[in-house]
Amino acid sequence: MTLPLTVAPVPGPGAEDVLVGDDGRVWTGTADGAVHVHDPRDGTTTTVAATGGRPLGLEWLPDGRLLVCDAHRGLLALDPATGDLETLVTEVDGEHLLFVNNAAVQADGTIWFTDSSRRWQVEDWKNDLVEHTCTGRLLRRDVDGTVTTVLDRLAFANGVALLPDERGVLVAETGTCRIRRVALSGNRPGPATTWVEALPGHPDNIALGSDGLVWVTVASPTDPVLAVLRRSPRQVRAVVRRLPERVKPEPRRTARVLGLDDGGAVVHDLDFDASGWRVATGVREHGGRVWLGSLMEPAIAVGDVPGGQRRA
Repeated sequence: MTLPLTVAPVPGPGAEDVLVGDDGRVWTGTADGAVHVHDPRDGTTTTVAATGGRPLGLEWLPDGRLLVCDAHRGLLALDPATGDLETLVTEVDGEHLLFVNNAAVQADGTIWFTDSSRRWQVEDWKNDLVEHTCTGRLLRRDVDGTVTTVLDRLAFANGVALLPDERGVLVAETGTCRIRRVALSGNRPGPATTWVEALPGHPDNIALGSDGLVWVTVASPTDPVLAVLRRSPRQVRAVVRRLPERVKPEPRRTARVLGLDDGGAVVHDLDFDASGWRVATGVREHGGRVWLGSLMEPAIAVGDVPGGQRRA
């Protein structure tokens, strides 16, 4: 069953992620570098700051500031009251971060975040998937500022989420349609395993909802061309990468998200009406509704979770 969506335009292109505050306001960042906040109570949207880069994933920090994963500028901390920005991370082991994408924050302030590619920036995201570079990383920033690489050689490392009670951290691999899990003991990383594989499409951002479920965006159904390219010689992938953009694989017109329990079983598979808004890349469940962001749209969207306990 296709579910209805309510679309809320924002003053900028590509509202890639969404983050809901305790007051119900919804934050997003756009391709022009701006960070906006939308108030669903009166329908207004306010531009709060400009990062000078490309904001993607958003999270709350324990001190009340907004963590911004800026694809170009690295990890930033934004004061939502003043618009002031602090740069937290721009490089790891002397190497400039090329494609900071998404994050999750532990209660003590430890930040887990992804660098999707060490070869391509966000504007050329298709090239990384076509070449299947497997140069993505899951990184960890301790509260003292130390940054370490926890997982390497990921196939387009993307969304990050903590399991309930911080028992583990999850990272989505867009290129292989799977989610990896790193066990946490206290707040120290343990073994990495595959949490979910063979997802019905290419995952983007993921987030722990207020309902205790892990919500996963399915940005596009599984692409058979990309599946073939993953098994093809590097020279073939390089040829396809040089083809015109119009003939490269393109996300289909869908708006789909999954709600998974902490064992990875599907609780909700929501297929929303994509006629007026498409390609969900960010998701937040809040009070029986899911707010969605899209790399492709100058708008965020919201839909009800069937059976969810909706709150204002």
